Amino acid sequence: MENRMMFHDTFNTPIGPLLLVGDGHALHHVGLPESRHPLKLAADWKRAPQVFSEARRQFDAYFSGTANAFDLALAPHGTDFQRRVWMALREIPYATTISYAELARRTGNSKASRAVGLANGANPLPIIVPCHRVIGANGSLTGFGGGLAAKKFLLDLEQRHAPARAFALSP
Repeated sequence: MENRMMFHDTFNTPIGPLLLVGDGHALHHVGLPESRHPLKLAADWKRAPQVFSEARRQFDAYFSGTANAFDLALAPHGTDFQRRVWMALREIPYATTISYAELARRTGNSKASRAVGLANGANPLPIIVPCHRVIGANGSLTGFGGGLAAKKFLLDLEQRHAPARAFALSP
């Protein structure tokens, strides 16, 4: 993570403790409790809860159902392709799911479902960049770095707090 001073903090959420890593200007990483590839903290990173007060406030609002989006400076590190996939993830509306094939189509290559899945799995900012909203083509909950129980919890949370959808009555 570059040559700037990095900070970290861990705080409790309904899905377990989240690890936040950033440089004081932007958030670089959100570590999930059941992560298959947990981030190793560097010896020179400093624990600084105050650096993440706004991020914690927004996560609290998300988990309480009073906010459905995040407004934080983000600095994810990845390839151009990964960053394109992560941008497409941010366009998936709250309480909505899409398939990996649809995500591939939205990134400009409908045949890239597998590559999109790998980029989705490499997302360093889960929940904020909502990779949990991508599901299997048959509707199954597949692949989530924080475990399927956490993915189900997040999707259920969003469904419970989704704004009422407008509908029109037929004449």
